[in-house]
Amino acid sequence: MGVNPTADPVVLAFSQPFLSDRILQSFLPGRILPTVVEASPHVAAVLGILALFVLGGVLAVRDRLGEGSRTVDTPEDDDERTSDPERIRELVEENGGRMRQSEIVAEVEWSKAKVSRLLSDLESDEEITKLRIGRENLICLPGEEPAASRPVDAQ
Repeated sequence: MGVNPTADPVVLAFSQPFLSDRILQSFLPGRILPTVVEASPHVAAVLGILALFVLGGVLAVRDRLGEGSRTVDTPEDDDERTSDPERIRELVEENGGRMRQSEIVAEVEWSKAKVSRLLSDLESDEEITKLRIGRENLICLPGEEPAASRPVDAQ
């Protein structure tokens, strides 16, 4: 029992030439455009992909040409030769040797995670002390810790 392709409305619709085919055939007398290729959704997909490649290329060229005119705003007080850990140490020194971690995050405008990682590195190098006070960390330079946090024999 075979299927009659002309009875299927989808096959029938795609087997008819589109209006664009008729217009093109009027400009190209004697040539018959294959309606199967014109009606295929794959052609539209390929044309869409090509359009995306062209658009991507245009954007890439625009970005490369625009790189020379871009300027990066850097804070005036931030010395380019100062590393991130040194910047944190200087900031704590400027604030009397003690500073809350949340204040450091607000001051340097880095993410909380980056500040936490840098402080952990500084603490492991014994350049700072992190004291947990409630839900916050107090960052202290060595020797600047509160008296209550020092061992009994060191007081």
